[in-house]
Amino acid sequence: MPATPSHQGVDDVSERTQQNRSAGQDQSPATKSGRRLAAQLAEKKAADAKRRRNAWISGFAAVAVAAVLIGVFVAIGGGDDKPKTQADATPSASAPAPDAAGAPPAPQLPAGADPALGSKPTVEAGKGELKKLTVTPLIKGTGPAVQKGQTITTNYLGVFYKDGKEFDSSWSSGQPASFPIGVGQVIPGWDQGLVGVTVGSRVLLDIPGELAYGNDEAAAGGRPTGPLRFVVDVLAAQ
Repeated sequence: MPATPSHQGVDDVSERTQQNRSAGQDQSPATKSGRRLAAQLAEKKAADAKRRRNAWISGFAAVAVAAVLIGVFVAIGGGDDKPKTQADATPSASAPAPDAAGAPPAPQLPAGADPALGSKPTVEAGKGELKKLTVTPLIKGTGPAVQKGQTITTNYLGVFYKDGKEFDSSWSSGQPASFPIGVGQVIPGWDQGLVGVTVGSRVLLDIPGELAYGNDEAAAGGRPTGPLRFVVDVLAAQ
């Protein structure tokens, strides 16, 4: 049987009531709480991302500052990497640098030494036949006497006894020579002639061939043969 108008109105009211109730359920406290939680999570994610970006930027800036500081340090500290020579009579491990004119610097002299030791000597040829070792003091030093087994530091100039032609010199490099004395590390003429010489002395050594490198050029291996003449400055002994 079809519904009467009165029944139909009741049904309409009932349907609208159900719709309102459904709409009201969408706005329940539980639904609102879920939306707030979702919003909070989104804000937290955004804040975390921002912190990560800030941390990355700060780290990059720190690395850049460190690189600049290192560059400044290298620029300042790298300008002088040469070892300094000591201002005493101990020989340096490396030769002193030449002066502005390109000449080797004056040697470091022992305290109280004659200033003449700071200049290269002039040596002439010998006279007559040299038959034995001859030690001639040119400058008398005031230091202790050289003892056998000590290491001495010297400047020297070597020439051929017969013509005075130079064949070796420590003055050419500006670096004194150091070696043990009296123990066979140098030619016999040096071992015998320099033991007992006082530090600060300059001596003339006339050495026959048999106490130097011999008289046989073939056996000398390119070293100077025959009688030799040396001027030796004793700068230190220890």
